[in-house]
Amino acid sequence: MICRTCAVEHSQDLPPRCHICADERQYLPPGGQQWVSLAQLANEGQRTGVGELEAGLVEIHTTPGVGIGQRSKLVCTPAGNLMWDPPGFIDDAGVEAVRSYGAVVAIVASHPHMFGVQVEWSRALDNAPVLVARADLGWVARHDPIIEPWSGDLDVLPGVTLTQPGGHFPGSAIAHWGAGAGGRGVLLTGDTVLPNPDRASVSFMRSYPNRIPLSAAVVDRVTTQLERFEFDRIYGNFADFVDSDARTILRRSADRHIGWVQGDFDHLT
Repeated sequence: MICRTCAVEHSQDLPPRCHICADERQYLPPGGQQWVSLAQLANEGQRTGVGELEAGLVEIHTTPGVGIGQRSKLVCTPAGNLMWDPPGFIDDAGVEAVRSYGAVVAIVASHPHMFGVQVEWSRALDNAPVLVARADLGWVARHDPIIEPWSGDLDVLPGVTLTQPGGHFPGSAIAHWGAGAGGRGVLLTGDTVLPNPDRASVSFMRSYPNRIPLSAAVVDRVTTQLERFEFDRIYGNFADFVDSDARTILRRSADRHIGWVQGDFDHLT
């Protein structure tokens, strides 16, 4: 069963409320908790589609959209593929499309809001391991032996490194793909670092729907950890991205955020 609001899969022993949506970072709609099955979503017209963002990077999306509506990514390498921020819906056409790009060797969500139907995707993709940040294991609502905890930095594939700067959640993760952007490097950030609509800045928040900011210290910590990597492009978990000069934009955006929360720009308010 799936929570309609966040599209995270749950075991059949359902709680009164999805604990992910009951948390201050998410929300339950005015109508309250609603559960739905994959079969119901399919009957309602939900479909999976894919499209190439650049050489070696595929976007997986759902139409008309389920839950938070993340745009998942498939990083394709000669050693296998990484599914990042798995969708909250799955169908045969989507599985076939993903398989057409090669074997998926790991499924990873950037944070609990993006767990989607990760176990279902694993079962459809030859039981690819589902890697969950150890710090966020308590948010898993559907336990399965296929789930493996991880922490720190992890080279999940040659040239693809997972790291956990935290922020949005203690285990919030980012994937660095060194071969992306024509060899200049790509970060897949979920919404740990969210590209803004201007595509020239990024945001850092504890909660986006409820507008809870992160502190100056945490934003600096996240940014400093990511500056260890070489990258020129950032993809978030929605449509917006930073196409170039992303490393400079990340630091400039962090300094802006830090200045505002410290009161440096109060004279403008």
